[in-house]
Amino acid sequence: MSPRILVIEDDEAILKFLRRGLAYEGYQVDTASDGQTGLLLARDNPPDLVILDLMLPGIDGLEVCRRLRAGGPVPIFILTAKESVSDRVQGLDMGADDYMVKPFNLDELLARIRALLRRAQPARPQVLRFADLTLDTGTRQAQRGSRVISLTAKEYELIELFMRHPRQVLTRDMIFDRVWGYDFGGESNIIEVYMRYLRQKLEVGDEPRLLHTVRGMGYVLREAS
Repeated sequence: MSPRILVIEDDEAILKFLRRGLAYEGYQVDTASDGQTGLLLARDNPPDLVILDLMLPGIDGLEVCRRLRAGGPVPIFILTAKESVSDRVQGLDMGADDYMVKPFNLDELLARIRALLRRAQPARPQVLRFADLTLDTGTRQAQRGSRVISLTAKEYELIELFMRHPRQVLTRDMIFDRVWGYDFGGESNIIEVYMRYLRQKLEVGDEPRLLHTVRGMGYVLREAS
């Protein structure tokens, strides 16, 4: 059966455009023009992916995103006119998997949807280990020693990337490509923001640093010198 996509968008012209374009690609499409209706549809007929506007009547898009993420691992694609880096970071922190600014190119949107749906395919769970850090890819839970670390969706993807490439310097371009799937722009500090978040969670008390900056190159997961 083809994937089911739920579009939550209050602009009727964009809603019709998306419904037509997605249906033409073979997707099943459900639509809602406000957050409350979208949440009810997601509950009663769980989608394989949600396309979500942020500026919605009633319950705003960020709150819809938070509730959707609390309800399960469905991929969430934010499509909005809000374009600042802080807006993007806030959306991603709420659990969104991707973010695209209006006006948008339909072919690019469809390519990103295909990528998200591929990534959502279940993989065999593993427990990744580096030093005293472990990451369970089945439960998406991280631990440092016996201390459990709570991670957002993007923090999890970042640390999984580093744990699959230990002691290798990962460039900014590689991190953008593997975690976000596109570039925020050459001046964006999104990686620095998330690396700071991760370090705050991974380094408590006198725990030695594991994520290191390699000046002019990128970042590396390695033991402290």
